[in-house]
Amino acid sequence: MPKNLWIAGVAAVWLACAVAGLYVLWTYDNRPGIPARASEKWPDASRLVAASDRATLVFVAHPQCTCTRASLGELAEALARTTSKPKTYVVFVKPSSMPEGWEKSDLWESASRLPDTTIVRDDDGREAEIFGAATSGQTFVYDAAGALQFSGGITASRAHAGDNEGRSSVVALLNHLQGRRATTNVFGCSLFAAAKS
Repeated sequence: MPKNLWIAGVAAVWLACAVAGLYVLWTYDNRPGIPARASEKWPDASRLVAASDRATLVFVAHPQCTCTRASLGELAEALARTTSKPKTYVVFVKPSSMPEGWEKSDLWESASRLPDTTIVRDDDGREAEIFGAATSGQTFVYDAAGALQFSGGITASRAHAGDNEGRSSVVALLNHLQGRRATTNVFGCSLFAAAKS
């Protein structure tokens, strides 16, 4: 086989492998997680207390999910852009099978820097289940009457920050503007399958 033909063959195989690898990564980044089975009214079983004079935002997260770093950044951006500040909870799922302090990751530290936000350790994901959340980064907004106004993610894909429909919808909702969506895809790790690993 001529040397040039052999080099061209190797280059073609390498290029095909690179394209296939990029496709796998792109597919993973853009595949949404399981959407929430959100209750249309604030769940009575929750130990979280909803505000009666403003909206309440609940953000559910897996403390070891690297995808959630971008979601927390988008939450910070959304809160900074709102004129009507919601009562905000960041809920971190902590399986009983994991050691004490496992949930206090860098994500916990990032969430603790959000202004006027209550951080909650969710033992065995009880609150996540009550709210119907299945994917890290799931965000809920309930109005002062306890009616669900938004359920979804606030990033455009896994671990990618920047303008997206979820964040824009939350900001529009909290600023009492038009042009918002009630649901968006959520991108992140599974709250329960990933918690077991």
